[in-house]
Amino acid sequence: MTSPRAAAPLRSVLPVLPVLPVLPVVAVVAALALPIAQGAEGGATPADAVSGLLVLWCAVRLLRDRRRPLTRTAAVVLGLPVCGLALAAAGAGDPGEGIAGLGRYLQIFVLVPMAVLLCVRSRSDFRVVAWSFVALALWQGAVGVHQYATGTGASYAGEDIRAVGTFGAGDVMGMATVVSFGLVCAVGLALAPATAKQRAWAIACSLLLTLPLAVSFSRGAWIATAAACGIQVVLAGLRRAVVVLAAVAAVGVVLVGGLGIGSSMIQDRISSITQVADAPDQSVTDRYTMWAAAAGMWREQPLAGVGLKGFPEHRDGHASLALSSGSDIAGAGTAYQKQPLLSPHNMYLLVLGEQGLIGLLTLGGSWLALAVCGVRGLARVRREGRTRTGSGGLDCGLVACGLISWVLVDFAYADIGGPTTVLTAVCFGLVAWWALADRTATGAAPVGAAAARVPEGAGAR
Repeated sequence: MTSPRAAAPLRSVLPVLPVLPVLPVVAVVAALALPIAQGAEGGATPADAVSGLLVLWCAVRLLRDRRRPLTRTAAVVLGLPVCGLALAAAGAGDPGEGIAGLGRYLQIFVLVPMAVLLCVRSRSDFRVVAWSFVALALWQGAVGVHQYATGTGASYAGEDIRAVGTFGAGDVMGMATVVSFGLVCAVGLALAPATAKQRAWAIACSLLLTLPLAVSFSRGAWIATAAACGIQVVLAGLRRAVVVLAAVAAVGVVLVGGLGIGSSMIQDRISSITQVADAPDQSVTDRYTMWAAAAGMWREQPLAGVGLKGFPEHRDGHASLALSSGSDIAGAGTAYQKQPLLSPHNMYLLVLGEQGLIGLLTLGGSWLALAVCGVRGLARVRREGRTRTGSGGLDCGLVACGLISWVLVDFAYADIGGPTTVLTAVCFGLVAWWALADRTATGAAPVGAAAARVPEGAGAR
């Protein structure tokens, strides 16, 4: 038998062991902290490579354990997009591009989400990944604020002040997306914390992340974050909503009214949101033109679309003369250049144009199912009340619902592309765990069950 003295070091290690299976997911998130090589914005990134290793590692685990990895509902919801994607890849004008597009879509919407779902086994694991989102957002936000303060960011209104983090001027939405995800996670963790310490840290991180989000000058990120956090507050309860809204108003007054942080430019950027129809700038005009082009492709091929990766090839045949030659990028270590417009910047129209109604119904149906199942799970937790172990997972539900809300709103004026796309895949995986995971099989206490019978950190054996 093991002596008490020999068992002491083992007991000190055991609290760390339950976290190990989720560390590959954290590694995917951490890989986005690395700088992106200039000129490589369109290629594979370290995060893509790590996500591939994550999928491979999960596949090896499944072969070794020889068990059914997913529930029937999870298999149907996450596997549904494969049908439309395979059909669109087969109909692509360039077979090579079609295969490449198929691999990318499967990575983002099927394989990585499944891998995350399998790695996250409990609410503790979920919180570890959520906090990794916050940590990445703080790092990228700190780099972005430094760029704004020192005039070393991307070009905006004639000045190099736009915060882009380590993603460079070629991906001005990269830092804004990362910070938005981190802010949504922090708000969810603060609204229904498992511990008082979690609330304090989450509130502090939420306040810190508002500044880099503001100086990203990203209207899309502002809108999606406001919508997602608003939905989280409403789902958390009306009493919390009043307190949160009062706190947000106070922070806004201090940052903009009191300290004057970027007040004129931020106010101009906010006011431009209401001018997208009356007096749109060239970027908005380009977006409207590409939306019309994607709709034209769909009308030409309503069922199956023009094929994966087919938008650039068919764009000029459906776009009007109002479309410019590209967007201007400069600053943050990048010389002035024109960036070609190769997507409609609307995920729903991109899917509709390239994959047709079949693709939109299968891919969009999967997203909608995740959202509905996530909200149902959150409502079930609220009805059953808190368990003796803390928040009963309400914080995890609020994070999941906030993330899927952000993505679905953002998809109305953005699409997949750039290094942060793999982070979107991890988001879908977290949402899938909350919405679809078999809590008994994953080691987390089923909703409404006595949590003491299944330890929070216990995993499947």
